[in-house]
Amino acid sequence: MNPINERIKKFISLKNIAVAGVSRNPATETGNIIYKKFKDNGYNVFAVNPNAVEIEGDKCYPNLKSIPSPVDGVFINTSPSVTMSVLKDCKEAGIKYAWIHSSIGNGSYNNEAEKFCEENGIELIPRGCPMMYVGKVDFPHKCLKGVLKLTGRLPFGL
Repeated sequence: MNPINERIKKFISLKNIAVAGVSRNPATETGNIIYKKFKDNGYNVFAVNPNAVEIEGDKCYPNLKSIPSPVDGVFINTSPSVTMSVLKDCKEAGIKYAWIHSSIGNGSYNNEAEKFCEENGIELIPRGCPMMYVGKVDFPHKCLKGVLKLTGRLPFGL
């Protein structure tokens, strides 16, 4: 099986997920939607935003190292310029799984990410969205998954 498929299967089997890049404006932010999707599907989810105290009624942490509970994986929904900082925090916190959000555009993808993760033992899913895999997948994400596969932006097929 494709190594990315294996990483996706592993990531969605994790129980403690941090979402880096949640927003103080939850109605318009992808990170908040994904945070809620994980939470609604039984994951222990931790919101990460250095400029927020609370997200969706839950405590928000300024960075990964400030989360008091173990974190198994991190979903990254930040600007690409912040992605490497989050991955460096993953390394320091001993977090072995990371997923960088990307859909139509580049999303949070940073060109240095894959090399950094490979060199530091972090299993990386460099593109895509958990909304295409977690729980009941809605129609728009089914369509998006199909389009991304056809265009080669999602070169794996779970």
